[in-house]
Amino acid sequence: MTFLHINRRDALLTGVSAALLPSAFAQSTSASGKVVKIIVGFPAGQATDMVSRVLADRLRAVTGDNYVIDNRPGAGGGIALGQLAKSPANGTVMMLAHMSATSTTPHTYLKVPYDTLKDFDAVGLVGDLPFVLVVNAALPVHNLKELIQYAKANPDKLNNASSGNGTVSHLAMEEIKRKAGLKITHIPYKGSVAGLTDVIAGNVSMALETASAVRPHVESGRLRAIAAGSAKRLGGIFANVPTLAEQGIADLTAVTWLMLLYPVGTPKAMVQSTYAALMSVMGQTEVEQKMISLGLQPRLSNSSDEAAAYLRSEYITWGEIVKRSGLEKE
Repeated sequence: MTFLHINRRDALLTGVSAALLPSAFAQSTSASGKVVKIIVGFPAGQATDMVSRVLADRLRAVTGDNYVIDNRPGAGGGIALGQLAKSPANGTVMMLAHMSATSTTPHTYLKVPYDTLKDFDAVGLVGDLPFVLVVNAALPVHNLKELIQYAKANPDKLNNASSGNGTVSHLAMEEIKRKAGLKITHIPYKGSVAGLTDVIAGNVSMALETASAVRPHVESGRLRAIAAGSAKRLGGIFANVPTLAEQGIADLTAVTWLMLLYPVGTPKAMVQSTYAALMSVMGQTEVEQKMISLGLQPRLSNSSDEAAAYLRSEYITWGEIVKRSGLEKE
């Protein structure tokens, strides 16, 4: 089972987008000047928020509309998605949603204020925030093979932090342990900061967290990166860190994707117009480089219909993973 196929879409500026651009932008500019709210399920300053602000600025330049960010943190993005589900379907409200809120949270909570499969119209993928497996610097392992050997030689001695039950850092790590046959105790935290702090202090052995969250600690030498959760190697400080697949954990990637969503019932022409604008923005070299600097690997859909199909498939895939994990709903 493959969680995510992280491939840069060659169709970024080819026939798919080119065919859409003329009519799409004619409609967009005719309605220019309207205010469009982009809901974000995290506080200002976090990766998803920073990506949304780059998009808002560039979409404004392309469409002539005024984009404002509405931060609604809480419940792993569930509060924000619930707000989107209740919003008017007239093109004035959208959300930069992430994978956990749409695809794992509905399977880990007894009740959420939205239905991923019924309440939203997908515009398109924006990219992936990859995860990196890091260990305490004093742990005598430098790659996944050494970790597996050490864990098997020291059963029940190791533990791992996560950003909370049902998050990618939790569920993907459980898959790694399952595939490698490891006994490592899971310790959930409320977010990545507290968990990584304990890994640095030596209170916890390891954590699987976003590259952007662990980067400064890897750079300082306080944590050691031993595996990248992306489908291909990351750059910069992580250039020499092999992926999970390279180290024998096949059919598994640990990333969280970002996707633009509208409330269900948004006019199809508006969805297509926004998709075309997104393709135009993400096709700009400076935007791509800015996104990469924020820790995002740009990845786009070939169409809004493809994005919708992907949203459905991810919901089903992660539902199966949650079921396998034995996690009880909260």
